[in-house]
Amino acid sequence: MADSNITKRALASALKELMEQMPFSKISVSDICERCEMNRKSFYYHFRDKYDLVNWIFDVKFFSIANTQEERRPWEFMEVLCEYFYENRSFYRRALQIEGQNSFVEHFRMLLKSALRDFLEKILTDPVYLEFQINFYTDAFLGSIERWLADKDCAKPDEFVTMLRCSVKAIAEYAVNDEELDL
Repeated sequence: MADSNITKRALASALKELMEQMPFSKISVSDICERCEMNRKSFYYHFRDKYDLVNWIFDVKFFSIANTQEERRPWEFMEVLCEYFYENRSFYRRALQIEGQNSFVEHFRMLLKSALRDFLEKILTDPVYLEFQINFYTDAFLGSIERWLADKDCAKPDEFVTMLRCSVKAIAEYAVNDEELDL
Protein backbone atom coordinates (compact mmCIF):
# COMPACT_ATOMS: atom_id res chain seq x y z
CA MET A 1 0.00 0.00 0.00
CA ALA A 2 2.82 2.39 0.83
CA ASP A 3 4.45 1.76 -2.57
CA SER A 4 1.11 2.40 -4.23
CA ASN A 5 0.79 5.82 -2.58
CA ILE A 6 4.39 6.68 -3.44
CA THR A 7 3.70 5.91 -7.10
CA LYS A 8 0.41 7.84 -7.10
CA ARG A 9 2.02 10.86 -5.45
CA ALA A 10 4.89 10.81 -7.96
CA LEU A 11 2.40 10.77 -10.84
CA ALA A 12 0.40 13.55 -9.19
CA SER A 13 3.49 15.68 -8.72
CA ALA A 14 4.47 15.16 -12.36
CA LEU A 15 1.02 16.19 -13.54
CA LYS A 16 1.03 19.31 -11.38
CA GLU A 17 4.43 20.33 -12.76
CA LEU A 18 3.28 19.76 -16.33
CA MET A 19 0.08 21.76 -15.77
CA GLU A 20 2.25 24.72 -14.79
CA GLN A 21 3.95 24.51 -18.17
CA MET A 22 1.19 23.60 -20.63
CA PRO A 23 -2.58 23.25 -20.96
CA PHE A 24 -4.09 20.05 -19.60
CA SER A 25 -5.40 19.14 -23.05
CA LYS A 26 -1.82 19.00 -24.36
CA ILE A 27 -0.56 16.71 -21.57
CA SER A 28 -0.45 13.02 -22.38
CA VAL A 29 -0.12 10.05 -20.06
CA SER A 30 3.27 9.49 -21.69
CA ASP A 31 4.32 13.02 -20.66
CA ILE A 32 3.32 12.33 -17.07
CA CYS A 33 5.14 8.99 -17.00
CA GLU A 34 8.24 10.43 -18.61
CA ARG A 35 8.34 13.25 -16.05
CA CYS A 36 8.48 10.83 -13.14
CA GLU A 37 10.42 8.11 -14.93
CA MET A 38 7.69 5.48 -14.86
CA ASN A 39 6.10 3.42 -17.56
CA ARG A 40 2.55 3.73 -18.83
CA LYS A 41 1.69 0.35 -17.34
CA SER A 42 2.36 1.78 -13.86
CA PHE A 43 0.10 4.73 -14.61
CA TYR A 44 -2.77 2.58 -15.83
CA TYR A 45 -2.42 0.22 -12.89
CA HIS A 46 -3.44 3.14 -10.63
CA PHE A 47 -5.56 5.43 -12.82
CA ARG A 48 -8.00 5.10 -15.72
CA ASP A 49 -6.77 8.29 -17.37
CA LYS A 50 -5.29 11.71 -16.62
CA TYR A 51 -8.72 13.00 -15.52
CA ASP A 52 -8.85 10.26 -12.90
CA LEU A 53 -5.45 11.42 -11.63
CA VAL A 54 -6.67 15.04 -11.25
CA ASN A 55 -9.70 13.83 -9.34
CA TRP A 56 -7.54 11.59 -7.13
CA ILE A 57 -5.36 14.58 -6.21
CA PHE A 58 -8.47 16.37 -4.96
CA ASP A 59 -10.07 13.32 -3.34
CA VAL A 60 -7.06 12.59 -1.16
CA LYS A 61 -7.30 16.04 0.41
CA PHE A 62 -11.11 16.33 0.34
CA PHE A 63 -11.67 13.08 2.21
CA SER A 64 -8.83 13.88 4.59
CA ILE A 65 -10.54 17.18 5.41
CA ALA A 66 -13.95 15.50 5.64
CA ASN A 67 -12.63 12.87 8.06
CA THR A 68 -11.08 15.48 10.35
CA GLN A 69 -14.02 17.87 10.11
CA GLU A 70 -16.85 15.47 11.01
CA GLU A 71 -17.76 17.30 14.19
CA ARG A 72 -17.43 20.76 12.68
CA ARG A 73 -20.15 22.91 11.23
CA PRO A 74 -20.63 23.09 7.45
CA TRP A 75 -19.20 26.62 7.17
CA GLU A 76 -16.06 25.56 9.05
CA PHE A 77 -15.69 22.66 6.62
CA MET A 78 -16.12 25.07 3.71
CA GLU A 79 -13.44 27.35 5.12
CA VAL A 80 -10.92 24.52 5.50
CA LEU A 81 -11.71 23.33 1.97
CA CYS A 82 -11.30 26.86 0.60
CA GLU A 83 -7.98 27.22 2.44
CA TYR A 84 -6.81 24.12 0.57
CA PHE A 85 -8.03 25.53 -2.75
CA TYR A 86 -6.34 28.84 -2.01
CA GLU A 87 -3.01 27.24 -1.11
CA ASN A 88 -3.19 25.25 -4.36
CA ARG A 89 -4.95 27.86 -6.47
CA SER A 90 -2.53 27.66 -9.37
CA PHE A 91 -3.35 23.98 -9.86
CA TYR A 92 -7.10 24.37 -9.24
CA ARG A 93 -7.42 27.37 -11.55
CA ARG A 94 -6.26 25.03 -14.29
CA ALA A 95 -8.19 21.99 -13.04
CA LEU A 96 -11.45 23.94 -13.02
CA GLN A 97 -10.94 24.80 -16.69
CA ILE A 98 -10.75 21.16 -17.75
CA GLU A 99 -13.79 20.18 -19.77
CA GLY A 100 -15.25 16.80 -20.53
CA GLN A 101 -17.10 13.85 -19.12
CA ASN A 102 -14.56 12.99 -16.42
CA SER A 103 -13.48 16.56 -15.71
CA PHE A 104 -12.64 17.86 -12.28
CA VAL A 105 -15.62 20.23 -12.43
CA GLU A 106 -18.02 17.31 -12.89
CA HIS A 107 -16.27 15.31 -10.19
CA PHE A 108 -16.37 18.22 -7.73
CA ARG A 109 -20.03 18.89 -8.64
CA MET A 110 -20.87 15.27 -7.74
CA LEU A 111 -19.11 15.56 -4.35
CA LEU A 112 -20.78 18.90 -3.61
CA LYS A 113 -24.19 17.50 -4.50
CA SER A 114 -23.66 14.55 -2.18
CA ALA A 115 -22.53 16.75 0.71
CA LEU A 116 -25.40 19.19 0.16
CA ARG A 117 -27.91 16.34 -0.03
CA ASP A 118 -26.72 15.04 3.36
CA PHE A 119 -26.97 18.53 4.86
CA LEU A 120 -30.28 19.58 3.31
CA GLU A 121 -32.02 16.32 4.16
CA LYS A 122 -31.24 17.05 7.82
CA ILE A 123 -32.53 20.62 7.87
CA LEU A 124 -35.47 20.74 5.44
CA THR A 125 -38.92 20.37 6.90
CA ASP A 126 -40.55 20.10 3.47
CA PRO A 127 -38.31 18.22 1.02
CA VAL A 128 -40.64 18.77 -1.96
CA TYR A 129 -38.00 20.88 -3.72
CA LEU A 130 -35.00 18.96 -2.43
CA GLU A 131 -33.52 18.15 -5.85
CA PHE A 132 -33.96 21.73 -7.02
CA GLN A 133 -32.29 23.08 -3.89
CA ILE A 134 -29.39 20.64 -4.14
CA ASN A 135 -28.77 21.70 -7.73
CA PHE A 136 -29.26 25.39 -6.93
CA TYR A 137 -26.73 25.44 -4.09
CA THR A 138 -24.30 23.16 -5.95
CA ASP A 139 -24.30 25.52 -8.94
CA ALA A 140 -24.03 28.58 -6.70
CA PHE A 141 -21.09 27.24 -4.69
CA LEU A 142 -19.28 25.75 -7.68
CA GLY A 143 -19.70 28.91 -9.76
CA SER A 144 -18.57 31.09 -6.87
CA ILE A 145 -15.50 28.96 -6.22
CA GLU A 146 -14.58 28.96 -9.92
CA ARG A 147 -14.93 32.75 -10.13
CA TRP A 148 -13.07 33.26 -6.86
CA LEU A 149 -10.07 31.16 -7.87
CA ALA A 150 -9.99 32.62 -11.40
CA ASP A 151 -9.51 36.11 -9.95
CA LYS A 152 -5.78 36.87 -9.99
CA ASP A 153 -6.15 38.76 -6.70
CA CYS A 154 -8.67 36.41 -5.10
CA ALA A 155 -9.79 37.09 -1.56
CA LYS A 156 -8.36 35.13 1.34
CA PRO A 157 -10.36 31.96 2.13
CA ASP A 158 -11.92 33.29 5.34
CA GLU A 159 -13.09 36.43 3.53
CA PHE A 160 -14.46 34.40 0.63
CA VAL A 161 -16.39 32.07 2.94
CA THR A 162 -17.74 35.10 4.83
CA MET A 163 -19.02 36.51 1.52
CA LEU A 164 -20.66 33.16 0.68
CA ARG A 165 -22.21 32.89 4.10
CA CYS A 166 -23.53 36.48 4.04
CA SER A 167 -25.03 35.88 0.60
CA VAL A 168 -26.86 32.73 1.70
CA LYS A 169 -27.99 34.46 4.90
CA ALA A 170 -29.31 37.47 2.97
CA ILE A 171 -31.41 35.25 0.72
CA ALA A 172 -32.70 33.29 3.72
CA GLU A 173 -33.64 36.47 5.57
CA TYR A 174 -35.40 37.82 2.51
CA ALA A 175 -37.32 34.55 2.10
CA VAL A 176 -38.53 34.77 5.69
CA ASN A 177 -39.51 38.41 5.35
CA ASP A 178 -40.69 38.48 1.71
CA GLU A 179 -44.35 38.85 2.68
CA GLU A 180 -43.50 42.02 4.60
CA LEU A 181 -41.50 43.48 1.70
CA ASP A 182 -43.23 44.71 -1.41
CA LEU A 183 -40.68 43.84 -4.11
